[in-house]
Parts: sequence; structure tokens; C-alpha cells
Amino acid sequence: MRVLVTGAAGFIGSHLSHRLLDRGDEVLGYDNLNAYYDPTLKEARLARLLPKAGFHFVRGSLEDRTALEAAFDAFKPQRVVNLAAQAGVRYSLENPHAYIDSNIVGFTNILEACRHRGIEHLVYASSSSVYGANRKLPFAVEDSVDHPVSLYAATKKANELMAHTYSHLFGMPTTGLRFFTVYGPWGRPDMALFLFTKNILEGKPIDVFNHGHHSRDFTFVDDIVEGVIRTLDTVPGPDPAYDPLLPNPGSSSAPYRVYNIGNHQPVQLLRYIEVLEDCLGRKAEKRLLPMQPGDVPDTEADVEALRRDTGYSPTTPIETGVRRFVDWYRTFYAE
Repeated sequence: MRVLVTGAAGFIGSHLSHRLLDRGDEVLGYDNLNAYYDPTLKEARLARLLPKAGFHFVRGSLEDRTALEAAFDAFKPQRVVNLAAQAGVRYSLENPHAYIDSNIVGFTNILEACRHRGIEHLVYASSSSVYGANRKLPFAVEDSVDHPVSLYAATKKANELMAHTYSHLFGMPTTGLRFFTVYGPWGRPDMALFLFTKNILEGKPIDVFNHGHHSRDFTFVDDIVEGVIRTLDTVPGPDPAYDPLLPNPGSSSAPYRVYNIGNHQPVQLLRYIEVLEDCLGRKAEKRLLPMQPGDVPDTEADVEALRRDTGYSPTTPIETGVRRFVDWYRTFYAE
């Protein structure tokens, strides 16, 4: 297939692009390589993709409608995976306009480009953050997600609503994936595992929020990519079991689905740090801090719907995944 991947120089996008190319698909990567975190890491990810047969690249932003539509028209994708977004929960407290520009205006441009070009299937990144103030675990796609606690989460919830509208009005197949704390080689420098590794190796203390007592459904990037590809290959149709008198937020009478994509094995943050210490052979100096605004205490993914519809089955324990990240980090940064 011809697949357009936005955010292709990003963490998940670069891994996904490699997997699609390896199975013989043609990929157009679209990314603006912005400076939210060190662009040299994005450039390094991109440098590994550029020599591969079947890979093409356009540098542009989602909110640049002209550039985005030109990329669609030149490449003529059959399917689209939209992973580009302004990421980060805490950053959204300081820079709300960046989230509206990329995650709302940009996503509108994606929807319009797909609609007018007959795209077979749009898969887009949502987030576990949409569960917000929910405390019932595990989080299930059947749950209400009407209480976001960050603007980032609100924009991801908005993406799901926007996608449903296009699926309903124009019969455009869309699938949203609620990612749960993705980690692994080539990961983002603003994420906990990267920050912890860097500081421990430099002999600096690490900031441990909520005194380390919260838990996360840490999911290894290879498992995530497997789920994205399985989803991309599973084009949704109207759900014959959908009952408008008992509406299920995860499906619809339109060709629309939303899935959790996680490990379904939550781990307490203090245990995650222990595994990292074992892999590094060093102890961390922990600076125990209270919960940060916009954070949630615990996450756990109910992935039954994704397993049922695509056969998704995550297989990587944190002991293996963290080791693979540390090996990459030490090689990449010559530590």
C-alpha cells in the first residue's frame, strides 16, 4: 500500500515507518521536525529512514494546509496514519495555542484532505489522557471520557469527536488509538524513562512525582507498532451491534472505532525505576515530589476490543523493554 505517516520523524512514527517499509509498503513521511524537544534526535531518526527504498519525505506542519494537501496530491496515499501532534501534558499548561494549532486546526486539515481524496482508512493517535479524572480501572473504551484534566487531553478527545463526525457524514473509515505510556529505543527526551536514564548516568537526582506511587501501563514501542499496523489493516465498517438507545462510545453506526492500545500490565513508578537501576547498574537519587497539575494517578488499558478485532497481543515485559532502551541510549549517546 501507499501509506502517508504524519510525525514520521517522531518516536512512534519512525518505528512504524520502518515496519511498513519492511513489509513492502511505500511510505510518505510528513513531519515539521519542530523544537518541542531536541530536533537532532528527530533528524537522526529520519536519517535512518531516508536511504530505505520506498520512503519519501516532506517537511511540513499539519496546520499548513497548502503543504499538506500538496503532499497528499503528489503521493496519492491509500491510507493515512496521523501521529503528528503537539505532545506533552505539562507543556499544554504553558503553551495552549500550540495544541489548538496542531491538534485541532491540523487535524481538521487531515480530515479534509482524507475526505476529498477518498482515503480508504484514517488511523490517528488519541491518548490514554482522555480518561482524565476517571478512577475506574482498567480504562475501557466503553467508559465516558468527559472529564479531561489537561488541554492536551481535551484536544485528543476533540479529535475523536471530529473523526466520528466525518465517519458519519461522509462514510470515511476512521480509527482512533488511545496510546498508553509508550517507551523504547529512540524514545522522546521529555518522557520519564529518557529523563531518568540521562540524570542517573550524569549523577543527577531524578524528579519522582506523586512520590512514585502512581502506576502506568508502560507499553513497549514494538508492541504499539504491531497494534497500529493491525489496526491499519482492519478497515472499520458500521457496527451491526451498535444500539443508539444504549450507545457505546467505542463504536458507532458509522465506520468509526476507538481502541485502547496498551500493555494491560500497569507497573508502579518505583518498580519501573528499580528495573532501570538494574539495567544501568547504578542507583538513582530520588527527589520525591507531589503530583503535577494535569497528571492522573494511575492508568491501565483494557485492550479486549483491540484484541478481539485485530488479534493484538502485547508481549514485551518492562524488564526486556527497559533493557533495550538502555542499550540504545548508551550506544546513541556513547555513554
